[in-house]
Amino acid sequence: MNSDLPVSAVEPVATEQPHPPNPLLEGQNPPNPLLEGQNPPNPLLEGQNPPNPPLEGGHPHQEQPQFKTEEGKLLLVLPPEGGDGEGKTPGASSWGDIWQQIKHRLNGGDRFWQPNTEVHLHAKDRLLDGRQLQDLATALGECQLQLTRIYTSRRQTAVAAATAGYSVEQGIALTAFNSNQTPGQALADPLYLETTVRSGVEIRHQGTVVIKGDVNPGGAVVADGDIIVWGRLRGLAHAGAAGNSQCLIMTLQMEPTQLRIADYVARAPESPAEFDPEVAYVSPQGIRIALASDLARVLQLAL
Repeated sequence: MNSDLPVSAVEPVATEQPHPPNPLLEGQNPPNPLLEGQNPPNPLLEGQNPPNPPLEGGHPHQEQPQFKTEEGKLLLVLPPEGGDGEGKTPGASSWGDIWQQIKHRLNGGDRFWQPNTEVHLHAKDRLLDGRQLQDLATALGECQLQLTRIYTSRRQTAVAAATAGYSVEQGIALTAFNSNQTPGQALADPLYLETTVRSGVEIRHQGTVVIKGDVNPGGAVVADGDIIVWGRLRGLAHAGAAGNSQCLIMTLQMEPTQLRIADYVARAPESPAEFDPEVAYVSPQGIRIALASDLARVLQLAL
């Protein structure tokens, strides 16, 4: 038997290639996070809610106006304008965006307010003029809502609101909707208004208030500083509302329904035969009224 075969006649034998280890065949199960007590991360279980889709006309990273109910009234809270004069805070909404979002909510079918509900606008640091406030009041009125009070930290917005006849609270801590002032807090700059404070309107400010106009019966001015009315004072005036009894109330014609300085209260004095500019101050005997021409002496008594 000839064993010398030609090389070409020898067929190669296929060799077995080594297989990677199979943990299932070798009794080694792959690690299972569910069996080992390690649950996969779940944003809903970890308190991370998926972002809500923005309203029509909004931007995913922009704050949007909110409606909230509080003690029978409706709060309309605007997002802050932000910025420090060099530009707005990133993501700040323009008034056009905010206006579209407000109308979208007012025209929606999920209204939760009662007819004739009062609306308090928390404008924060957003600058609003009289036209914008009027447009807002008209839109609210079409939904049987009444804009009555504006909270703002901007002087221009406060002036526009007071001139339009709304109650105003300027210079407060808007983030917590709390008008209480911290003891020892510095007074805000004076608030100057050229308007008539009508019945049902209240002006609040964390500094001195100067009004060129009248304060009608039923109107009120509350200031942490002095109150100066270049006209007739026939409503309520409360100076030194944060507790400063050295504050003064001055007016061309003193006919108030009530005077308050700090924690002191006085009823309306009898109307004199002739009116002269007068000043109310706190003495050891309580609130007293003197002629404004005697202001220097009054200041000495008030110290």
